Amino acid sequence: MDERIKILGIAGSLRRGSFNRAALRIAKALVPEDGILDIFELDGIPGFNEDEEKNPPAAIVELKKQVRAADAILFVTPEYNYSIPGVLKNAIDSASRPYTDNPFTGKPVAIMGASIGMLGTARAQYHLRQCCVFLNMYPMNQPEVMVGLAQQKIDAGGRLTDQETWNRIRALLEALVAWTRKLHC
Repeated sequence: MDERIKILGIAGSLRRGSFNRAALRIAKALVPEDGILDIFELDGIPGFNEDEEKNPPAAIVELKKQVRAADAILFVTPEYNYSIPGVLKNAIDSASRPYTDNPFTGKPVAIMGASIGMLGTARAQYHLRQCCVFLNMYPMNQPEVMVGLAQQKIDAGGRLTDQETWNRIRALLEALVAWTRKLHC
């Protein structure tokens, strides 16, 4: 492993003005010096089709390549209907198939999310943790970053205006780097 921990960040939203995409960009700016965060955009990810798993579309091939190259994963998910959005689930399902070719296996993972509601994606994050168990990933338990009332903490330009949220995101990234080092020693 390189001295710097390479984190692959994936936001589960396609909306240009998404609070979760903004939170991922904010995380990129807050990653500690001994880490680096690259972002994979889910634009163009097709719906999962088992017929294509042995000959996946180019976007899935690239996602698998970037997951393999990463030391750790940071998922930033919105919450839709008490769960993760379809585009994120499709990306995870497609990239983890066929079963013998799952690049997520053994990856440390952190999860965060932002929402206009009070719970800040709590249910979606817990559902995503269930997916991580099956994928043989190692999600961190703490700190948790659930940005509730995101419209009051992230401005229209995608800038974070809340110091407590800044501190929590920074702590999450520091913990992910430490968690990754611990798992890989």
